[in-house]
Parts: sequence; structure tokens; C-alpha cells
Amino acid sequence: MKKIFLASSFKDVSNLFSEFEKNYEGKTVTFIPTASKVEKVVFYLESAKKEFEKLGIIIDLLDISESSQEQINSKLRSNDYIYISGGNSFYLLQELKRTGADKIIIEEVNAEKLYIGESAGSIITSGNIEYIKAMDSYKKAPDLIDFDALNLVDFYTVPHVNNFPFKKSAQQIINTYSKDLPLAPISNNEAILVSGNEITIKKN
Repeated sequence: MKKIFLASSFKDVSNLFSEFEKNYEGKTVTFIPTASKVEKVVFYLESAKKEFEKLGIIIDLLDISESSQEQINSKLRSNDYIYISGGNSFYLLQELKRTGADKIIIEEVNAEKLYIGESAGSIITSGNIEYIKAMDSYKKAPDLIDFDALNLVDFYTVPHVNNFPFKKSAQQIINTYSKDLPLAPISNNEAILVSGNEITIKKN
């Protein structure tokens, strides 16, 4: 059964995560901060790390953009969970594709490894991320050939709905795509829980 936990802001919904995943203490998470590499604001990385530490989850850092194939393969396959942080979705997708990490993540999640996404990490679980251009600059990923993403879910997460500083861009995405795409808009206080075919949005 596929298990996926998607958030806009992990620190604001970590209690929902602890309800969703029961036996997490002592487990290891592959913590991927790569999306934040091209951003100036990165406070959410430390916030997420603190939340995992509070839960007793062991963090194993993996920056996809700087790691070898062996490191990427080993960490993604051996740790219990995969977490991908916020940042620029296009740069993140570029690096996942360049290294082949995208294929490993898809394999692992389909083999029932729990995936945790925050903002950009949630966005890339959709089939294609072109819809997020109003929120993220695709110019930060000059080597990205197409916008096809992980396709782990059949909806399109729109994070930070009604939250500063993304309120306007999130609304613009909803206005533009709501008729054509099955959007899943969430605020910083909400999370999308996927268990097999069951999809629930929970709020704090």
C-alpha cells in the first residue's frame, strides 16, 4: 500500500504526521534539502529537522545535487522514509532527473516506503509541474528538458494557500488550472494523507 504525507509546512503539521505514521521512533529518514539550494529563504529546513528530531526520527542528509550515484542509491533504498524539502520545484526536478534519483524514489514509494513532501517536495509528486510556474521560477532549472514529475499521485498539490508570501500566486494557480487539473490546495496548517487509494486532507 502506497503511503504518502504531503504538506506545505512540515513543522505546522508534524502532529498530523505522528497520527498518520504510528511506529516512527528510531526510524531513519533520507532528508533531501536539494530544492532549497537555489533559494535565499531556507528557515524551513531547520524547522523540519527539529520536528523529526522531536519525533525521535534519525536524519540522514542527502543533497542530490552533490552526491554520487552510490550515495543516492544507498540512502534512498536503505532508510525507512524519504523526505523532500521545500524550495524551487523546477531545480529539484532537474536534479532528481539528472541523477536518476527520481526513478529510485518512484520504485521505493511503489514498494510501500513512506514518502514525506514539504512544498516543492509535495508538488513534484504530481504527473507534471508546469502548473506551479506562478509560484516557482523555472529559470532556476536551465537544464530541465520537460516538466514531467514523479507521478506518484493523480492530483496536483497547491501549497501555501492563503499563507504569506504565496497567497497571490497560489490563488492565481487555482484560478488558472482548477477547470483542467484535479488540484489539491492546502494551507500551511493542512496535510494530504495518502494510504493506498484513500486520500484525506487533514487540518490542524
